[in-house]
Amino acid sequence: MDENIKRKILFEMSQIDELLDSTKPLRDLCKTKVPDIIEKSAVALLLQSFYNGIENILIIIVKYFDEKLPGSSKWHKELLEMAFEKTEGYGPIFRKEIKVILNDYMSMRHFVRHTYGFRLDWEQMRELTNEIDSAWIMVKEDLNTFIENNSQAPNLA
Repeated sequence: MDENIKRKILFEMSQIDELLDSTKPLRDLCKTKVPDIIEKSAVALLLQSFYNGIENILIIIVKYFDEKLPGSSKWHKELLEMAFEKTEGYGPIFRKEIKVILNDYMSMRHFVRHTYGFRLDWEQMRELTNEIDSAWIMVKEDLNTFIENNSQAPNLA
């Protein structure tokens, strides 16, 4: 993996760190009370942005090693599936234990993207919001391991 790709991945990771840092007051507030429509909308944007950041990293990795992104109407799901598979160019990006977690964030991203704000259901969002820090720790660990394991790998595409 060349330094430019590594820098792009690390930049996206820093963006997610900043997202989580900047939304901590909102997330803390939502632990003490049921959020109103404005707060739920902000949390929905947080959840969508969180998964978008992870997806941006996957796109960088897949384009670098494979040069071909999924092209079907279900490309988001296919891209996530690729992150758990070994390919000719690299091993799995994420451990299987976090597949369900990331799938839940992807599903929420899809829901938020295709719904009206007044339809947001706090009960559907609560656990993802409360667990986002621990989810990010696991994802970040796996990404750092992936970078370390592939830092000397040439571009095989």
